[in-house]
Amino acid sequence: MVSVYDLKPKFQNFLRPICAALARAGVTANQVTVSAAALSLALGIAIWATGGARAALFLLPPVLFLRMALNAIDGMLAREFGQKSRLGALLNELGDVVSDMALYLPFAVIPGVSAPLVGLVVGIAVTTEMTGVVAVQIGAARRYDGPFGKSDRAVFFGALALALGCGIAPGRWTSLVLAFAAVAGSWTVFNRARAALAVP
Repeated sequence: MVSVYDLKPKFQNFLRPICAALARAGVTANQVTVSAAALSLALGIAIWATGGARAALFLLPPVLFLRMALNAIDGMLAREFGQKSRLGALLNELGDVVSDMALYLPFAVIPGVSAPLVGLVVGIAVTTEMTGVVAVQIGAARRYDGPFGKSDRAVFFGALALALGCGIAPGRWTSLVLAFAAVAGSWTVFNRARAALAVP
């Protein structure tokens, strides 16, 4: 299933020199993970507090890109620089869910955007990541199947934020695209569950 996640190896290669520099400077994977979550919480609060002001919405795409970079860097620090830990694994999974909720739930307070649909999409997103983690409990690998994983959600909400920030009034079209996101997310949950159960 095609997903933005498929670009991850090339993205990691691009970030590897930065990752090495951070490791030499003594930066840890857990510090990077916590920083990504804190950044997401800060912007999420700004979007919510301003009711989706244009300035806050325009910040979302670059923050999402930075968050993806930080997520890639913390993984490389853990794997390639001997920083794997049980705490790191916990922070990584929880940080992703907290960041998604912090960045995407505030769309519900934007006038004209369907709050129930935003809540549904975010709820499915949480279920998607939980399905990927639960796969490990039944003997499979952590599942990252698409078509609407973490990176794909970032592209979706980043584009939505840009459209709203550019002054396109929300309405029926936002409900339609959010409904599409809910369907794509549900399909992703199914794909991850099916792939996990296929492991003998």
